[in-house]
Amino acid sequence: MQRRGSLRRHSIVIAVVVALLAGGCVDDFKGSNVQFDLAATTPVQAAIGATPGPNELPTNAYFMFYAYDTGTDAQGNSVGQLFHVQKLEIHHIVDLGSPCFIDVPPHVPWPGLHVSQFAAQTATLLGFGYSPTTGIDLANPPAGATMAQQIQAATAQQRMIDVAALAGPNGLAVISSASDATYPAVAPDCISPGIPPPTCTDDAANARRLAACQAFWKQYPDYFEGTDRVLTAPLNGVTHGMVDGTNPVNQAPVGGAQFFVDSHLDSFTGYAIYTNTDGAPDPGTLLEFGTPTMATRGVIHVFMTNAADPSIQANVAIFPDLDDDSSSF
Repeated sequence: MQRRGSLRRHSIVIAVVVALLAGGCVDDFKGSNVQFDLAATTPVQAAIGATPGPNELPTNAYFMFYAYDTGTDAQGNSVGQLFHVQKLEIHHIVDLGSPCFIDVPPHVPWPGLHVSQFAAQTATLLGFGYSPTTGIDLANPPAGATMAQQIQAATAQQRMIDVAALAGPNGLAVISSASDATYPAVAPDCISPGIPPPTCTDDAANARRLAACQAFWKQYPDYFEGTDRVLTAPLNGVTHGMVDGTNPVNQAPVGGAQFFVDSHLDSFTGYAIYTNTDGAPDPGTLLEFGTPTMATRGVIHVFMTNAADPSIQANVAIFPDLDDDSSSF
């Protein structure tokens, strides 16, 4: 069991320690569980290759959850100290700009197809008219089209509508694992080396895209790539939960996230979330800060807010000593 007193410190303006990396399940876990709700106003990382819009951060941004305490430096001066707890990312749950937003087997008609091309492929298969701006021409089915084929076409059209909603500014934001890796370059055409462009939909291009994406995911297991098929099971990476909001597909409320760390997060004077970009020095830009209150059963509660915009806030519950708690979770 690693306690705070064993963490290495180094002094900058604020001392920062090496991250407490951990994960795992509740059973026999000797550490802390952090559960939190992030407000819908929390910034989200922009799509790959996109310029950040309102309330968005660059694609290569990340979030760091810190524990804060006071101490002294080598000269005996009082300084604040930040302790890395967990590195996170916050994305739109699907990213149409990602070269690996693809359909992965089993149970998909075109393994490796970029999802943006699903309606067009379905229309071609069934003989329906198709426009990149209006989608499948459902009102004019081809002669002899069966009811099952018309339903298949309508389902493909609805999938594209749902994908656009999930990826849009009012879509779902997922809290995920973090990685500073980047995808290989997209090829200039359908046959050159690299990940084939999304518009390449032949079987050979789909197979090369699938192989390239899966090889990248195997090398970088924390890189997040979401899917519209099962929102809580991404194509790669780990989903910790969702930012508070509403699923635009079915209007269901969503929110809440959690992670585990292998240290006891007790006796700290504050907790904070900073944003930063890959390769930049710690700690980055303060997003939210709050001081803890102790409630019943040893659960630490923290209400965190942004100093400039109080609507950017988080409610945090920390179970700091799972191995010492006699309650069952």
